[in-house]
Formats: sequence, C-alpha cells, structure tokens
Amino acid sequence: MVDNCYGEFVDKIEPTHFGADVIVGSLIKNLGGGIAPNGAYIAGTKELVNLAAERLTAPGLGKEVGPSLGINKSILQGLFLAPNVVASSLKTAVFASKMLKELGYKLDPEFDEKRSDIVQTIEFGDREKLIKYCQGIQMGSPIDSNSIPEPWDMPGYTDKVIMAAGAFTRRFINRVKLWCSNTSTICSIYARWFDIWIW
Repeated sequence: MVDNCYGEFVDKIEPTHFGADVIVGSLIKNLGGGIAPNGAYIAGTKELVNLAAERLTAPGLGKEVGPSLGINKSILQGLFLAPNVVASSLKTAVFASKMLKELGYKLDPEFDEKRSDIVQTIEFGDREKLIKYCQGIQMGSPIDSNSIPEPWDMPGYTDKVIMAAGAFTRRFINRVKLWCSNTSTICSIYARWFDIWIW
C-alpha cells in the first residue's frame, strides 16, 4: 500500500504502475483540487478495493454506498480542477525552489530535479528562521493575516509543530503545513500554499 497524498497528477504514471497493490490519498490535497472539503480515495486491485470498501462501510454495502455527506458536487469540482491545480503547484514549487536556492537555502528537490510530489523541503539551519518564515507566510495570507503561528505540541506528533495557513477556496483549507523538530533544523513546506497566488 502506498500513501499517494501530494503525488497525484505529478507524473504520467502512478504507484500502481510500479506494482503497488493499493494506493490511498486525501481529497483535500491534490486530487480534490483545493475544493473538496473532505474525503479520501482508495485505488488498486479489484479484490483489495472491495475488501477495503466492505471494511470502511458495512458488509454487503461496500462501495455501493459511495461518498455522500452532501458534498458530491464539491468533490467532482475538485476532481475537475485537480490537474490544473497540481500543475500550478509544481510550477510555483520550481519557482520558489530557484528563488530560495539563490538566497542560499538547502532544498530538496532543487528547482532542476525531477519531482514525485508537490512537497518542497527547505533547510533553514535555525529554529527561529523557521518560525519567522511561517509567521511571514501567515502575515501575507488573505485570511487570518493578523494571526501569529507558534510551535506547539500537536496531538499525533512527537515534535512541536508550527502551521501557517490563510488560504481559501470555497471553504477554509490548511494550505501550509510545516514541522520542525526540537533536535532538528529541517522544515518541510508543502508547496500548495502558492496555489492561492496563482488562481
């Protein structure tokens, strides 16, 4: 099984082409185009998808139930926009990578390297620089620009987490998620935050 979040539409082929039996992902990321308010998908061999559907819904119902919650229109709109949103995210990630490289930051991947997802890693080398970077993203956001993010003990993470988000489509969606370790100076930024500037 492969968690394909942030990887959809980045390449012409998906993990199932390389032998993955099952891939899963979130609809609030690439595949939902920034519009789907929630949801997930599972794809792969017919047998395994059917088994997962039986487990996630109810025996006998399986995938006949399908998504509901009154959000089908948003899910379909997101699916329609997803290829363009991902393409814009990739272009902006390459642009940001080039700009940050010229400013002296260590990046992965670099602007001229092949990408397998829309995640851009930036090594700040200093905890305070990371925090200031996140706060700068928040200050430049169209929503909640007056909020000041701070690292905190988020459930499910072993290290403190700092997030900055001020994006919107039809609903508020966290577009930037950053994490830093008390012992590490590595921070990862999902380049989707640039989507709001491209649309």
